[in-house]
Amino acid sequence: MPNNQDNRNRNNNPNQSVNEAGRNGGEATSNNHENEFYEEIGRKGGEARNKQNDFDKKNQEETDGQDKKRNEDDYNSINS
Repeated sequence: MPNNQDNRNRNNNPNQSVNEAGRNGGEATSNNHENEFYEEIGRKGGEARNKQNDFDKKNQEETDGQDKKRNEDDYNSINS
């Protein structure tokens, strides 16, 4: 992992910290874009999060089903 000095050297201003560069970049983005830009990236982020949640839920249901089957098999093998 690069040290703080390496991070500073990647900025246009070598005396600028990573936090300062991020803040300046955020301000520049804010100055260059209207509210619609932020609405769009927020909507896209929400859609991506929903897809991930659906994927996670489906995989959890499959895992739960496999665990239940495994537990039933273990119970049956012990009690037969």
